[in-house]
Amino acid sequence: MNPVLHNISTTGNAWFYCLLMWREKHIKEKKFVLFLALIVGIVCGFAALAFKWLIHYISSSLLLNIDITGGNYLYLVYPLIGILIVSCYVRYVVRDDISHGVTKVLFAISQNKSRLKPHNCYTSVVAASITIGFGGSVGSEGPIVYTGSAIGSTLGQMFRLSPRLLMILVGCGAAAGVAGIFKAPLSGALFTLEVLMLDLTTVSVMPLLISSVSAASVAYIFTGYDVQFFFTQSENFLTVRIPFAILLGIVCGFASLYFIRVMAMMEGFYGKIKNPWMRAAIGGSILAVLIFIFPPLYGEGYDVITSMINGDTASVADGSIFYADRNVVWIIGLYIAGLCLAKAFATSSTNGAGGVGGTFAPSLYMGCMTGFFFAYFLNHIGLGFDLSVKNFALMGMAGMMSGVMHAPLMAIFLTAELTGGYDLFLPLLIVSTISYGTIKIFEPYSIYAIRLAKRGELLTHHKDKSVLRLLKVNNVIENDFKPVSPEMNLKQMVDVISQSSRNLFPVLDGEGRLMGIVLLDDIRNIMFRPDLYKKMYVSKFMTTPPATIQVGDTMESVMKTFDRTSAWNLPVVEDGKYIGFVSKSKIFNSYRRVLRHYSED
Repeated sequence: MNPVLHNISTTGNAWFYCLLMWREKHIKEKKFVLFLALIVGIVCGFAALAFKWLIHYISSSLLLNIDITGGNYLYLVYPLIGILIVSCYVRYVVRDDISHGVTKVLFAISQNKSRLKPHNCYTSVVAASITIGFGGSVGSEGPIVYTGSAIGSTLGQMFRLSPRLLMILVGCGAAAGVAGIFKAPLSGALFTLEVLMLDLTTVSVMPLLISSVSAASVAYIFTGYDVQFFFTQSENFLTVRIPFAILLGIVCGFASLYFIRVMAMMEGFYGKIKNPWMRAAIGGSILAVLIFIFPPLYGEGYDVITSMINGDTASVADGSIFYADRNVVWIIGLYIAGLCLAKAFATSSTNGAGGVGGTFAPSLYMGCMTGFFFAYFLNHIGLGFDLSVKNFALMGMAGMMSGVMHAPLMAIFLTAELTGGYDLFLPLLIVSTISYGTIKIFEPYSIYAIRLAKRGELLTHHKDKSVLRLLKVNNVIENDFKPVSPEMNLKQMVDVISQSSRNLFPVLDGEGRLMGIVLLDDIRNIMFRPDLYKKMYVSKFMTTPPATIQVGDTMESVMKTFDRTSAWNLPVVEDGKYIGFVSKSKIFNSYRRVLRHYSED
C-alpha cells in the first residue's frame, strides 16, 4: 500500500477507535441507537430514490419507441438480455447469492445474529435495477429491504452494538426501505413488525418510527407529495356491498394460495436445472414469451395498476396482440384473468432464471387484477350488479398483499398510503382480514418465511419457539460423563464411579459408538457386594437410553423428545458415535440467558 494512504488509513482507524471509546463512555446504547436509526433512515431514503431513478431510466430508454397499437417483438428480447446481464453480474462480480432478499434478512435475524454482508448495501439495488428495467416481472421492494437491512447491520456492527440492538437496526433499515420506496412511513414500521416479526417494545418502536419517517421525508422532499398510485374516489362504498367485500376477501385468500404454490413449484423446477446458463435461457425465454403475450407483465407494472384503479380498462391491452379488441368486453375480461394467472409464472421465472427482485410488487399487481376482474365479471354476467371496478381493484390489492405476506395491518395501511384511498378504509379492513383468515387455513407462513419455517430456522412472535430456535444443540452438550465399555466388570465400574461426579455413564464400544447407558440408581443394590465384582459385567446391567439426540436436531424437537420420554438427560450422537449428553437443566439455563438477552426492554 502507498505509505501516505497507509498513514491516512491508520490515522482514520485511530480516530474511529477514539470515537467508539467516547461513545461507550458517554452515550448509552439505547439512546445511541436512536441517532443511528435517523442515519439509517436518511441513507435508505436516498438509496430508494437512486433505485427508483435507475429503474425508470433503464425501462424508459428501452420502451421509448414501443408501439402501443400492436405486438412488439422487442418484448421477446429485452427480458432475456436483462437476465443474462444480471446472471453475469452476480456470478462474476458479486460472487454471492443475493436473491430472495427478505428471506435472507429473516435468516440473518434468526440464525446469523442480524449480521449481513457489507456488499448487500448496494449489490441488490444494481442487480434489481437491471432486472426490472429490462422487463423482469418482479418488484423493487424486496431488494430495497435487503439493502436497507444491510445498511443498518453494517452501521450497527461498526459501532459494536449488542445483538438485540443490531436486530433493531436491521429492522430500521427494512422499515426505511419500504417507507422510502413507497413514501409510506407507517407501512414501513408495520412491515418490520408483521413480516420480519420483530417484537413491539418501547426499545424497538421509537427507532422504527424514526427511520421510517426520515426515509419518507427524504422521498417527499425530492419527489413531492403525490402518492405512488394516483386514485380518484368517484364512487362511495355502500354498506350493501359488504357481502361482496367478504366474498372478495375469500377470493383473494385463494388467489394468494395460488401465488405461493406456483412460486414454490416453479422454484423447485428451476432448482433442478443445475447449469446456470441453461436455467437463465429457459427462465428468460418463458418470461419473454409471457411478456410478449401480456405486455402489462413488463417490470413492476405500476403504470398498469394506476390505470386499473382509475377505471381505464382498455389501456391494459396497449402494446399487445389484442390491442384491436381492447373494447370487446369478454376479450378484455379473459385478458385480465390471464394476467392474474400468468403473473405468478412470470415472477417465478424472473427469479428462477437468475434475476433479482421481490414479490412485494407482484402481490400488489395480482391483487389489483384480481379485484378488478371480480367486479368486472359480476357486472357483466347479466345479474344486474353494479360494482365499482376501481374500488374493488383497490380492495384486491390489500387482500392479496395480506394473504401473500401474512401482514393484514400493513396491507390495509399501505394500500391507503399508496393511493390516498382512506375513504375505503372499512372495505379494505374487511377484505384484508378475510383474505388473511382464509389463507391461514391452508398456509401458516408467509411467502418470505415458508423456506425458513420448513428448515426450522424462523424466529416468530411466539417467544418460546423463537428462543429455542436461537439455541443450538452444540452449545448445550456436556462432555464430563465418564464412558465405560461393555466388557468391564463390576469392580472396574465401581472404580469409574468413584472418580466421577455424575450418576450416568455412557457405554461405548471400541469405535466410540453408543451401546447403552448405566444409571447409578440401577446398580446401587449390587455395587457394594464384592462377591459380584468379578461375576457381573456392564453388558449385563446396562440399559437402552429412552431416546437419542442427533447433533443437527433443532432445539424445539429436542424439547419435544424430553417431554415424550420424561428424561432429564439424553445422549447426543452423530452417525451413531457418542458425542455427549444434553440435560434439561442446561437447556433451561441457556433459555433464560437468551430470553433476557433478546427481550430486555
